[in-house]
Amino acid sequence: MSVRYGDQSAELKHIRADDAGGQGRWSFSSQQATLRRLDKAFRAFFDRVKAGRTPGFPRFKGRGRFDSVEWPKDGDGCRWDSQPEHPTATYVRLQGIGHVRVHQHRPIRGRVKTISAKREGSRWYVVLSCDDVPAEPLPATGATAGIDMGVASLVTTSDGAHVANPRHLAATADRLADAQRDLARKERGSKRRRKAVARVAALHGKVRRQRLDHAHKAALVLVRGYDVIVYEDLRITNMSRSASGTIEAPGRNVAQKTGLNRSILDAGWGGVPDGPRVQG
Repeated sequence: MSVRYGDQSAELKHIRADDAGGQGRWSFSSQQATLRRLDKAFRAFFDRVKAGRTPGFPRFKGRGRFDSVEWPKDGDGCRWDSQPEHPTATYVRLQGIGHVRVHQHRPIRGRVKTISAKREGSRWYVVLSCDDVPAEPLPATGATAGIDMGVASLVTTSDGAHVANPRHLAATADRLADAQRDLARKERGSKRRRKAVARVAALHGKVRRQRLDHAHKAALVLVRGYDVIVYEDLRITNMSRSASGTIEAPGRNVAQKTGLNRSILDAGWGGVPDGPRVQG
């Protein structure tokens, strides 16, 4: 017997009716969006099983791991209260919580369609998806380039230009190692361990934001400089796979491959955002 989204959504109505002060106070559409995510995860799991791939059973996410909530429509359980006269001091209204002040780091273009609240460590972010965003084509340059991703240089173009690889993880390695050693000494379930976990997560979060910021800026320079960009479709997961092998067939040059994998992941090849380019 299988349980589908429709069955769970119908049951949700009864749950909300029986628990008006608990589940009933939250947005129904947001709870449905969570059920859709669950259904999507299990459908993908069964598709992998049928295809003979490693299934990867969906992992239960408790409140400590469930880091994002989505509202599929602005105004249905969540409303973006834009205030043009105060562009850096606006609010988002969440059903069951009320108005929450947010720092708007840039003007909203188009019409807000969906709203998500996302947690990263101790930080919360509001992510907006908009429709009818006005297009702003870049001026034509007449230039075409191929790009090659690397470790020594993040990007090398066919005309010899290089984009530096700042190696954010390597720069934070000592602080991260200290924080992880401190975490290993803490007793499980203790308040000090929770604080140590938060410190490690904060360091990883900072590295991730630095890496993503550099990728966005590098991509912006490239799309402004070339009309067409051709790139290699890299299989990053395969390239950074462990070389340790098995007991029967141990890997070779494991230490060197481990270092290369770390450098590939630190470069963040998969984080370079899309632009007007042609896949090669």
